[in-house]
Amino acid sequence: MTKIRKRLLIVSTLIMVGMLLLNSRLMQIQLISTESFSDNNINLIEASVKQRTQEMIIDDGRGKLVDRNGESLLYTKSNRLVLFPFLKEMDWPVEEIAALAGLSPYVLTEAVKKMKEPTMIGGELSGSQMEEINRLQTPGVFAVPIQEEQQTTVADHIVGITAESKEIIEKNYKNQLKKGEISITTPVGISGLQRSFDEFLLPEQESKLLYHVDRRGGPLFGIDVKYTGAANPFYPVNIQTTVDVAIQKRLEEVMNRSGLKEGGFVLLDVETSEVVAMTSRPSINKKNPYNNEKSIVNRMLTPQMPGSIFKTVIAAAAIEQNLVQANELYNCDYSIHDKILPAKKKQGLLNFTDSFAESCNRTFSDLAKKMSEKDPEMMDEYAHKLGLTELVGWNGDVFHFEQFRQFDQEARNTIWHPDDDKKDVNLVKLAAIGQRNVKLTPLSVANMMATIARGGKKQTVKIVDEIQYKNGGSLYTFHNQKMSGNRISPYTALQLQRLLKEVVIQEKGTGRRFQTLPYTVAGKSGTADIRVNAANKEIVNKWFAGYFPVENPKYALVVVDLNTFSDTSPTNQIFYEIVKELYEMS
Repeated sequence: MTKIRKRLLIVSTLIMVGMLLLNSRLMQIQLISTESFSDNNINLIEASVKQRTQEMIIDDGRGKLVDRNGESLLYTKSNRLVLFPFLKEMDWPVEEIAALAGLSPYVLTEAVKKMKEPTMIGGELSGSQMEEINRLQTPGVFAVPIQEEQQTTVADHIVGITAESKEIIEKNYKNQLKKGEISITTPVGISGLQRSFDEFLLPEQESKLLYHVDRRGGPLFGIDVKYTGAANPFYPVNIQTTVDVAIQKRLEEVMNRSGLKEGGFVLLDVETSEVVAMTSRPSINKKNPYNNEKSIVNRMLTPQMPGSIFKTVIAAAAIEQNLVQANELYNCDYSIHDKILPAKKKQGLLNFTDSFAESCNRTFSDLAKKMSEKDPEMMDEYAHKLGLTELVGWNGDVFHFEQFRQFDQEARNTIWHPDDDKKDVNLVKLAAIGQRNVKLTPLSVANMMATIARGGKKQTVKIVDEIQYKNGGSLYTFHNQKMSGNRISPYTALQLQRLLKEVVIQEKGTGRRFQTLPYTVAGKSGTADIRVNAANKEIVNKWFAGYFPVENPKYALVVVDLNTFSDTSPTNQIFYEIVKELYEMS
């Protein structure tokens, strides 16, 4: 009997402990942790409401990225007819609404029969159509402006992407999370401008139509549909970029036709160094960006081996330091290492101007050797004077952000490996022709071309002009900004302009193809040897960088094809077509 009592006591105690634990858990769920349940800080009240709510998101509440003319880079906004599922249970003026929307009554009734959630029906409505439909005040029928992501992406690397990231939320937005201003599932920027301007773009409040349903999806509190939206007239903000969407779209079409797989282009306004258009390939896979994380990387902000593009720096130093004799000739039948070249690569005796136009390696390796003997830091000095030794994107203090950067993914250029000896003649010669450890971002090369076209004035590159309040007022303006440090003299800039023009106008110039363009072009080609593949074919980076029109420079343009074959690269064709497109759009 004693054993039975003990067992009953143990069982009763276990039941009571279990009940206490269950009640404690219920108290935690219903009374204590209602707004921050579990490690994921789930708001149980919101989740409960969401379970019995159907909604149509009109605007996600995140700040917008717009071009220089105010056109969205990511979304389209259109007036659309929205119908709710409970219409199938009631009489409503189907024929009248169908007539106003330009649809057949049959289309509307059939759509409602199949509907399980609020749905857009038909095409875009005019302002008057929207007014007439809403004037009927039919429950479950709304004509509203709806924001939709564009089907065809444009400037995807400029815009970047958003995604849920618990790590970023907890690292950067603890206070907002604690205050309930955002949740752990709020999308944040993980690349492009979405990332660099993320704190400004965080959603204020979604705009949506919603109603409550029972477990079968029927109206819980009648047929009352509510509109919720941000009442704040100032937020969310617009980030007004310097990009021209019309130009961006046209030039992306050029890229798509070219078949270029890795690389891209940068187009700058010469006067301001503002980005007018920019594209990187491969394109971002927005549906599954992490399937190929390299696609998220903007190649235009990543240092690449430039080849003969770097001869522009050597030319600047040679001009300014008087290292070039008027009648001096260079034997371009020899390589930089004093070996006789194959017959097809021989260029004969060339002067300085012709050497630049025809891109003779021997001339610039000899000049670099002279520079090194005079001052081992000279190459670095002139790279700095042309804006190649520092980040070129706009940076500065913006509110509480110290050294805020518009291009958060921009990487630093390199000329030397830390262990390189700048007095080693062989390393100096390789650096002079843009090989070995010389790596430049296409953005910085485009800015160098703009600097030369401006007469040597260095400016940072800007891609955002202003942060605007929702009502159009200015929250912050990014003024044009000079780059620090010394610059080339106006005379040197003038001589570089002449050399860059010779590349195109000379019969043997590496840019002679551009002679037939409606705009006159000045520029420099570049081919950097990367490696030799298994079939013994050279893999190269193929560049062309320049500005146009020469008489009154408006644009600086860089096109680069990365890890390609020199004989099949579309670099020059892309440059040609872009210049032609811009002429036709002017």
